[in-house]
Amino acid sequence: MANFIPFRGLRYNTEKISDLSKVITPPYDIISPSEQDDYYKAHPNNVIRLELGKEHAEDTENNNKYTRAAAYLNQWIEEKILVFESQPAFYIYEQIFQLKDGEKKSCKGIIGLVELEEFSKGIILPHEETLSKAKTDRFNLMSTTYSNFSQIFSLYMDPEKTITSIINECSKDEPHIHFTSKEGIVQNLWIISDPDILAKIHDGFTGKKLFIADGHHRYETALNFRNKLREENPHYSKDDLFNYVMMMLVEMDDPGLVVFPTHRVIKDLDNFDKKDLLTKLEQNFYVEEFSVEPESPQLHLIIEEKLEARKSEKVFALYMGNDNYYIITLKNADAIKKALPDKSDAYRNLDVSILHALILDEILGIDGENMANQKNLTYTRSSQEAIEWVKTGAFQCSFLLNATKVHEIKDVSLANEKMPQKSTYFYPKLVTGLVMNKFM
Repeated sequence: MANFIPFRGLRYNTEKISDLSKVITPPYDIISPSEQDDYYKAHPNNVIRLELGKEHAEDTENNNKYTRAAAYLNQWIEEKILVFESQPAFYIYEQIFQLKDGEKKSCKGIIGLVELEEFSKGIILPHEETLSKAKTDRFNLMSTTYSNFSQIFSLYMDPEKTITSIINECSKDEPHIHFTSKEGIVQNLWIISDPDILAKIHDGFTGKKLFIADGHHRYETALNFRNKLREENPHYSKDDLFNYVMMMLVEMDDPGLVVFPTHRVIKDLDNFDKKDLLTKLEQNFYVEEFSVEPESPQLHLIIEEKLEARKSEKVFALYMGNDNYYIITLKNADAIKKALPDKSDAYRNLDVSILHALILDEILGIDGENMANQKNLTYTRSSQEAIEWVKTGAFQCSFLLNATKVHEIKDVSLANEKMPQKSTYFYPKLVTGLVMNKFM
């Protein structure tokens, strides 16, 4: 099953860069152009230049953001800005953070290399669909740098707490790396290089399946790149590091795992009619109308509380402007079976599957292709944005959801199915640049 091995990580040299908060970033796919500018300005050695370089009008095939990333990488290694670990290691990584209600949480996992496996083998399991554009971008970057600058985030089951106990034992002392990111999240890293402990960790993952939580595009890219290199090098060795990809593994029952919802906001539908939508919803859903104080700035919080209180049900909130909103609850369970006859119960039980099949597709006519290219729909993690965008008139309505549960991710993955895009948003995101993997 999963083959998890230690490696000589590439890290920032703390003798040259004492404040790591100035050189790390969040994952590339949540960085806006203005944030990209900010990271460029934060430090001349910020990892943004490797992971998400700027494009220039005069770019050519031989001089572009991918070739510049490779040049920066080689230069920083030569200048010892980046240094390799002296010996193979696993890395215990902890993030300590606070939710908006004040609750403090800690999520702790372990970083290493995982042998790449085709999904068909059932060892590494995806849960979400991917977009080809993102995979092309990551493939181009890997083709020039031969590196992973960020970890794929995956989950594993450990009912006996074998690995959990090793992680807790190895992280009792002060961390080797400790800093707070600009988002206020504490980042701790322990470097584990004792051969006996490395062997215990490796053996602990024998027989385990891994569930990709975040990083599907990067995993598929690494798999495609491995296949390309194998074709080019028919005498390759199984031990060649291009057969592996860097991952952060967290136990599925870790109390620090937090998943946020991603809301759907609808735009530019021809002949959109509010009354008609409500009438059609009543066929398969209970529809309850609620009012709030005019121009209430707390509307998004009120809706969040209402959804949270009913998270055991198949429930959404619908907002179409003004000072009222609707709570929509599935009343006809047979409707989703009829709409998705070829899907498993695990897939059909997802809130997002019900929303997509019975409302977005059947009622509003937004099919899978439309969702993928976002012609009439966009996504936001902010309930406040989902409300405000409709209030401005730029969008016609918004659907707010509860978060997908971790066990639902596992159930869909084990059924060999993938959730719709933007079904999960794990928080906090792993930082890019803390530990990197140069495999060639």
